[in-house]
Amino acid sequence: MGPIRGLKRKKNHEKKADKDVLVVALGSQLNPKDWWDDFSKRIITGPSSQLKNPVTFESVFKISRKTFNYICSLVKEDMKAKASNFSDLSGKHLSLNDQVAVALRRLSSGESLSSVGESFGMNQSTVAQLTWRFVEAMEERGLHHLCWPSSEQEMEKIKANFEKIRGLPNCCGAIDTTHIMMTLPTTDPHNDVWLDCEKNCSMILQAIVDPEMRFRDIIAGWPGSFSDAVVLESSGFFKMSEEQTRLNGKKLTLQDGTEIREYLVGDTAFPLLPWLLTPFRRRGPPDFQSEFNKRLSATRMVAQRALARLKETWKIIHGVMWKPDKHRLPRIILVCCILHNIVIDMEDDLQDDVPLSHHHDSGYRQLTCESADKSALILREKLSLQLAGKLHLEKKLSVVGNGYL
Repeated sequence: MGPIRGLKRKKNHEKKADKDVLVVALGSQLNPKDWWDDFSKRIITGPSSQLKNPVTFESVFKISRKTFNYICSLVKEDMKAKASNFSDLSGKHLSLNDQVAVALRRLSSGESLSSVGESFGMNQSTVAQLTWRFVEAMEERGLHHLCWPSSEQEMEKIKANFEKIRGLPNCCGAIDTTHIMMTLPTTDPHNDVWLDCEKNCSMILQAIVDPEMRFRDIIAGWPGSFSDAVVLESSGFFKMSEEQTRLNGKKLTLQDGTEIREYLVGDTAFPLLPWLLTPFRRRGPPDFQSEFNKRLSATRMVAQRALARLKETWKIIHGVMWKPDKHRLPRIILVCCILHNIVIDMEDDLQDDVPLSHHHDSGYRQLTCESADKSALILREKLSLQLAGKLHLEKKLSVVGNGYL
């Protein structure tokens, strides 16, 4: 098992998309009789042929042609670097577009290797090889689409957009986790570590999301038996935040002079920290605390929706995976997150048709972490008072003594 940390694995890629590549991608609008006309004729059997509506590019791949062309341009160099002679069952050589199409179909449909192979008229071993080659290429060429903001200007825009949601100032991200469920051999005693709180075998994905539901930092690979707090505390993001090399931008100064650093918002499964605000948990809290909880809940909803859309669009990580390679799965999860971001970055209108849901872990009950930093208790209380317009009325805080967690 090797957890993938989004930023640790990043090489020295340019942060922005290669403009030349993008121009090529957007400029490669094919003629009416194009690659898809020929490729779609080969989808004659299997699940794709059973669609009630006519088979269209968008119905098969869930992305626009513009986005598809851009993805092809990203992976072209790496996928052609290795000598290959991939062909379908009729002996027809598979072009770059063919190869990318097969891989995207495997990732987006969640169908088995045999089903995808049957749909596209090729051996399932060919589907497996093409999918993995695509994953490796996207890791190398697409990682600049999943990165932490590198400029103060970019971060200020993120904070402003978070504040527009429900008025939380200086918020830089929403954090949440989801379970990627698996079926593992019951004969292996080591598989018990993958059993989560609901007795499912699963792998955890932790994600930090911006207001546009773009993934900014992820970690994948930890067993489902680990709590959200443990996964967070094992991450590079936690270490950098504790050392104040992350979330170290402009501080928010409250009316009484108290300074609050940049922070994330999360649910009660996470510890309360100076850089990670979670809800008040005491039943029947004062009105200003209840109002703060509503603000926080509405703000962190973007992370829930991002994870729900990720699973809905890239169905290979939705449902229950059959005996996956636990070393390769984190890399597949990473690439699905990169593809999720590319769709956002390309302003792909097809995503508007995907229902906005926040149910990404159906059947999982809400867990609670008891850990709370004492200084964070006071900071959260003061921020909630100011947001309610009551900070100037406060005479003395005794948060820890009152036990408001």
